[in-house]
Amino acid sequence: MRFVSIEGTAINTAYRAPSEGAPTLVFANSLGTDFRIWQSVVESLPPAIGVLLYDKRGHGLSELGPDAASLKRHVDDLAGVVAEAGIGAHVVCGLSVGGVIAQGYGHRRPPGLAGLVLSNTAARVGSAQSWASRIATVREGGLDALADGVMELWFSPDFHARKPATLTGMRTMLARQDPAGYIAICEMLGGIDLTAAAADIAVPTLCIAGSDDKPTPPDQVEATAALIPGATFTTIEGVRHIPCVEVPQTYTERLVSFLRANGLFGA
Repeated sequence: MRFVSIEGTAINTAYRAPSEGAPTLVFANSLGTDFRIWQSVVESLPPAIGVLLYDKRGHGLSELGPDAASLKRHVDDLAGVVAEAGIGAHVVCGLSVGGVIAQGYGHRRPPGLAGLVLSNTAARVGSAQSWASRIATVREGGLDALADGVMELWFSPDFHARKPATLTGMRTMLARQDPAGYIAICEMLGGIDLTAAAADIAVPTLCIAGSDDKPTPPDQVEATAALIPGATFTTIEGVRHIPCVEVPQTYTERLVSFLRANGLFGA
């Protein structure tokens, strides 16, 4: 744990510096999770690659603070944790809403940004009606009221059968998040469409889909890739919305291949 203050709000981070000449991967996590979802991926990465993890405001050990329903606020937080760590060349890997934040960050074109990985996300995620319904459920019954249904969205039936303990842990992670932080993100997603902004992303971009993902199906992820100049698209077979937990080794291989293909790491 490494807490940093972003305009008065405490944000929980963890940082591993890169070796000389290697980039840093900055990971932005999904709705209802904290940065522990990336643990197995980080452990599988070549040690030369730097890593910056952070809990977005209102999630994990980060404070909620003001304006948690604002995309600008979340992009500012991402820029703030990168600047505080003194990072140079970096690639942002964002999952689900983390990918929405990464798109906003890419649109801003900050110094040092060398690439984006947009995983299980799209320029428009869900609808205003679907997010309003989710908010109503949480306000009435808390996060526990939707946790079982969310586990069906996050992980394939095969994962449910093979990894019951991990599934229970992930459900617990979701249920213990701050409902106010969860609702703020739902409010943000209900009003965001980044279709027009996608064309302004000017760095190498990889878009990753899970073949059985329901919240962001492969065709939506691929359509988002088509909006971004030069972006590439890949599908991980047999997984749903959180492939970094379901198949971390495969996920890591896609990340490293993307870095190598774009001259960002190794030969």
